Amino acid sequence: MDRKIVAIDMDDTLCHLLPRAIHYHNLLYPDLPLTMEQIVNFDLRQIWHHECSEDVFFGRPGLYEELEIFDEYTIAEVEKIHAQHDLIIVTASRPDSVPEKWRWLQRHLPFISYENFFVAKRKYLLEFDVLIDDGPHNLLAARAAGKKTIGIPRPWNLPIQSEFVMKDSWQGMSELVNEMLTENE
Repeated sequence: MDRKIVAIDMDDTLCHLLPRAIHYHNLLYPDLPLTMEQIVNFDLRQIWHHECSEDVFFGRPGLYEELEIFDEYTIAEVEKIHAQHDLIIVTASRPDSVPEKWRWLQRHLPFISYENFFVAKRKYLLEFDVLIDDGPHNLLAARAAGKKTIGIPRPWNLPIQSEFVMKDSWQGMSELVNEMLTENE
């Protein structure tokens, strides 16, 4: 039997990027505090402080290494998926944050080999059977390419949540992946 390919996003899917970036934004700009609920799309320029930029928000050295794991089930569920399928981690990334993201993966999910770590903004171009992601653009593009998807509900994907299978915890994620992969076989 061929092993199916399960692609998993990192930021705000395996770990919490935006809450940490918001924390640092709010330390730098206490006169304009941000909340997660304000982030209704990926164009943050409309809501962050006028002196802020993508470099300030996402480019803080060490930011990606200090991110918290998504929840208490994440590691065990990713290990189960890894044992049953060909698991790839696919993350959009600034070039300078790639080493930090790799170190984060090695600290939290050391069973992921470098051959299974992909940096790609246009994830739908990769070969996979299921994508687990929070980005609405990634979910929509994967679906358009005929791929199965599992969304992680976030304020920025609220408008499309009713169109996708959504899971707000990693608890039972491996079972959901297996169910989706055996549909229509």
